[in-house]
Amino acid sequence: MKQWYESLFENYAKKYDAENFVQGTLGECDFVEKEIAFNKSLKILDIGCGTGRHSIELSKRGYDITGVDLSESQLASAKEKAEKENLRIPFLKCDARNLPFLKEYDLAIMLCEGGFPLMETDEMNYEILKNATKSLKEHGKLIFTTLNGLFPLYHSVQQFCESHSKDGNATYKSNTFDLMTFRDHNITTFEDDFGNKKELSSNERYYVPSEITWLLKSLGYKKIEIFGAKLGQFSRNDKLTTEDFEMLVIAEK
Repeated sequence: MKQWYESLFENYAKKYDAENFVQGTLGECDFVEKEIAFNKSLKILDIGCGTGRHSIELSKRGYDITGVDLSESQLASAKEKAEKENLRIPFLKCDARNLPFLKEYDLAIMLCEGGFPLMETDEMNYEILKNATKSLKEHGKLIFTTLNGLFPLYHSVQQFCESHSKDGNATYKSNTFDLMTFRDHNITTFEDDFGNKKELSSNERYYVPSEITWLLKSLGYKKIEIFGAKLGQFSRNDKLTTEDFEMLVIAEK
């Protein structure tokens, strides 16, 4: 039986590219470039690359990047878009919990919840971090965004999603946030690229900063920094607060 995140991203590439939360690609890639000092000799791994928006933009800027994702239809869209731009980007079908790389990359990115923290157990989410780490070279860097566990303590997740949605986007209802597990359970309603309307029972894990710090320390990261994550405007100047729906994590070995 497929998990909700597998069903959601099946035949959803065009609709996905129209979602509000994926419209910050250029600014996010600007930030990534600064974080690696515009060094085009570095190899980058894009985990949960989806339709390839970050991989394609960074490749256009001259970076050597590989994209991995679990969804065949998302990857097909990524390959099609890259071909139109005459870009040669390896887009591979991989489970982020079991990546085939060992110390191959200088930087790994997981942006806009690329796999982590969508998994059904905390152990599976940890495996994603573990595999991202395994893929990095000795002094590699990991940059990812994840859901901020401080946010639902002060705000309604459902109201936030409703206020940031537009016609045609996926909608979320019946949200219930579990304080014991820090998981938000909801009914996700959406229309796929063929016009089929679907409803899925979804759940996502929210993390507090101290949890992320501990997980990354256990994987051997020496420097861990956490900031607020604003769509398309990642910045080290944004201190994480309870107003941030997402957090931006930068970890160095």
